[in-house]
Amino acid sequence: MRDFSWRYFTLTGDIDAYLLYKKHEQMIAGRRQPDVEEDDLKPDDPES
Repeated sequence: MRDFSWRYFTLTGDIDAYLLYKKHEQMIAGRRQPDVEEDDLKPDDPES
């Protein structure tokens, strides 16, 4: 799917094909990275 949408975009310049390509990339990246909670991003020490 990724290859098809990229090739279609490069041949036609269709923005929807590019957006589909980017959405697929984000979905794949999301599967590889663990979920991060907002609380995990905050430092434990408020003086930091």
